[in-house]
Amino acid sequence: MDRFTKVTGVATPMMRQNVDTDLIIRIERLVDNVTRDGLGPYCFEQIRFKPDGSEDPDCIFNQEPYRGAPIILAAENFGCGSSREGAVWALKGMGIKTVIAPYFGDIFNNNCFQNGILPVPLPIEEIELLADEMKASPGNARVTVDLESCTVVSPTGRVIPFQIDARRQHAMLNGLDDIAQTMSHKGEIEAWQTSDKTARPWIWL
Repeated sequence: MDRFTKVTGVATPMMRQNVDTDLIIRIERLVDNVTRDGLGPYCFEQIRFKPDGSEDPDCIFNQEPYRGAPIILAAENFGCGSSREGAVWALKGMGIKTVIAPYFGDIFNNNCFQNGILPVPLPIEEIELLADEMKASPGNARVTVDLESCTVVSPTGRVIPFQIDARRQHAMLNGLDDIAQTMSHKGEIEAWQTSDKTARPWIWL
């Protein structure tokens, strides 16, 4: 997993509630032999494209300067719905590094940490202010998300703290998924196995 320390960039004000995983990536794309790394073009396709396949100019993801932005600003319950991990793969393929929302679907939240996308919980009032600052100066406004200090810096310089579990913060900063975190204790695991083979040799037959 890639390390996450800090990202600075345009934040797309997608201020809608209950963005579910089906909106993020349609289930058909996950059964059509589309590879994990190939899901990005289909992320949010229901709102990004018209029925004929052309871009919908009214979709904020197709508008400048939000095209290719690494940050999404959203309202409550982002990532709700099914447990499909492909939703996070699609966001990552689209270039998303972090999503800022009041709260997230539980499984989606966990999947983000397993795949290097940082879900940042902030009060809706703070997110609305961030969205207003982005819209006030869309060509120049930038948001910074700093995982080391657990802060979001707004386009006008406001510093907004956020909270994250210390274990997950460490894992993201060091690019460790669950398997990598387990393997970081390889020495202790092997020592226990050696000891247990002596104490209970019948278990290891």
